[in-house]
Amino acid sequence: MNKLMRSALLGAAAAVALSFGALAPADATTLQEVKDKGTLVVGVKADYKPYGYLNSDGEIVGIEPELAQDVAEKLGVELEMVPVVSSNRMQFLEQGKIDLMIATMTDRPDRREVVQIVDPNYYSSGTNVMAPKKAGFKEWTDLDGAPVCGIQGAFYNRKTQEEFGAEIVAFKGTSEALTALQQGRCVAFVYDDSFLISKLGEDEWSEFEMPLQTIDDAPWGLAVAKGADDFAAFMSDMIKEWHKSGRIIELEKKYGVKPTPFAEKMHKEYM
Repeated sequence: MNKLMRSALLGAAAAVALSFGALAPADATTLQEVKDKGTLVVGVKADYKPYGYLNSDGEIVGIEPELAQDVAEKLGVELEMVPVVSSNRMQFLEQGKIDLMIATMTDRPDRREVVQIVDPNYYSSGTNVMAPKKAGFKEWTDLDGAPVCGIQGAFYNRKTQEEFGAEIVAFKGTSEALTALQQGRCVAFVYDDSFLISKLGEDEWSEFEMPLQTIDDAPWGLAVAKGADDFAAFMSDMIKEWHKSGRIIELEKKYGVKPTPFAEKMHKEYM
């Protein structure tokens, strides 16, 4: 009987240990580990022009890749960029696939429970839709009952559906959503206004518009893994320097974006 009890107790203890092991996240990458391995791995968007996209040579370029390059140069290491999308960017940090994430992510309390979002915020945008001019949308409630393209994992999908009655057709990335919009599989595309403004400047979208009032203006947060406190402190200083020097505004102009009120406000604050 004693042997059976001991076996049962040992088995229970092993099960508990395994369960905790399964729940434990990957060790957070420290700043020293990045320096030691000589490479900084950053998760960025590759389908979100001008913030992160593929150029004609298949290279990831844009505002956020350039910020990632700034970080690598400051650390004196090589830069490796990993394409991420809204539905996997936080998981990549948790799993240790990337050291840093700069990927158009809105800063929200629930996301701060999963990853370590660094203060201050580095950017900001709001929510709007891009739709054919002939659709004649004027108010958000005009979307009631209409199929609207969205991106998997984007927080504004739920609000657009629940508050304004739209039927969200979710896609993994912006390329798929934009194709669906052009093909008429949805009547509008709900997304960040900063991205929509940049698309409307392209000839192929000349018959489209951003007709509604922007809502839910919200800051973007770059992130490191939970527990990477030294890395977070380093990135906080980087962000402050970007604002102080006007680096964000410089990159906006370089990529054809009118300087945003947020970037201008932060530049004045940190000058």
